[in-house]
Amino acid sequence: MAGEIGTPAGPNPGGGADGAHDRRAPAGLAIVAALAALATLPGCEQKNVYVAPPPPEVTTAKPIARDVTDYLEATGNCAAVNSADLVARVPGFVDSVNYQDGDRVEKGKALFVIEPGPYDLKLQQAQAAEAAAQATLTQAQLDYDRQSKLVASASVSKATLDSATATRDNAQSALQQAQVNTKLAAINVDYAHVAAPFDGIVTARQVSVGDYVGATGSPATLATIVQLDPIYVNFSVSERDVLRIRAEMRRRGITVTDLSKVPVEIGLQNENGYPRRGALDYASPAVDQSTGALTARAIFANADRALLPGMFVRVRVPVDHEPNALLAPDAALGSDQSGRYLLVVRQDGVVEQRPVEIGPLEGALRVIEKGIEADDQVIVDGVQRAIPGQKVTPKPAPPADASPADAGAK
Repeated sequence: MAGEIGTPAGPNPGGGADGAHDRRAPAGLAIVAALAALATLPGCEQKNVYVAPPPPEVTTAKPIARDVTDYLEATGNCAAVNSADLVARVPGFVDSVNYQDGDRVEKGKALFVIEPGPYDLKLQQAQAAEAAAQATLTQAQLDYDRQSKLVASASVSKATLDSATATRDNAQSALQQAQVNTKLAAINVDYAHVAAPFDGIVTARQVSVGDYVGATGSPATLATIVQLDPIYVNFSVSERDVLRIRAEMRRRGITVTDLSKVPVEIGLQNENGYPRRGALDYASPAVDQSTGALTARAIFANADRALLPGMFVRVRVPVDHEPNALLAPDAALGSDQSGRYLLVVRQDGVVEQRPVEIGPLEGALRVIEKGIEADDQVIVDGVQRAIPGQKVTPKPAPPADASPADAGAK
């Protein structure tokens, strides 16, 4: 027993502490070798590779070719062609008022009657005096004829004929005076009946039956009559626009005497577009130096009385016609210090910034006068994603007449 316990330590492949260590060493090396082998497999290679994103997608469309009319636009105001105050021209008491406030009346209708009795009597008096003067003249003419025959036969003196001649001439003058008095009396009878001078609308009366009107030195306004059909529209045109209009008139062979051939369109504040059409009626012969504007006037039919004096209206006058003009969405236009521009996709997919000159607005489209061609692909949507000089992925826009639902389906 003692010998076994005291056996000296030494190499012992089959047991002891050193023997156990020797058996574990080959296993550890195998694990390290396996890990190294795994690290060399292609699927486990760890590399950070940058993959560029695809070019941004934008919507493009070719410019729309359309005949376009260029208009001069202004603000105008309506004015009555005729407007008159009805005034008492003879003194007297208002006998009757023959209309309702706001009535439409025709020319010649008696609206007010001013105490007609005295003026009728004065007319009768003048007519009687005229008849008496006519009788006196007839008698004087007969006496003159008689004296002329007697002088020819030397039965009376020449002085008697001269007296008959003077009497006849005086009677002629008296008759003329009586005739004038009759006409004046007849005029006063007409003045006692205040009539409408033209077709129009009569305002509320300013006097009542029984009021004394027409006092000397203070003519009384009884009411006002306004003609509404036709009606004027006054507006101002800048000097530059005057030159454009005159150039268009020359192109169309229209002279100043043919102003009625220049069409004018207007629209009320609650109307879409310019549904009412008239014609240019007058243009001032000079430009106002203080404002640099020329005053113009158009005339319009107004049977429905929709236009009233004093109303403001939108006015436009066609000044030029451009066939096959190119239009692009106004929302696609950008601007910088150099002016307005459009973004166009070239055939290689690169965005190009095109400076353009713009014309009038046609709904949501803007006339492009210079800068693009009919075959250019203009970016109409996704402009914020397009950078000049970089590529994009263009996507054609749906047809202009497609509904939103159709566009989404495509």
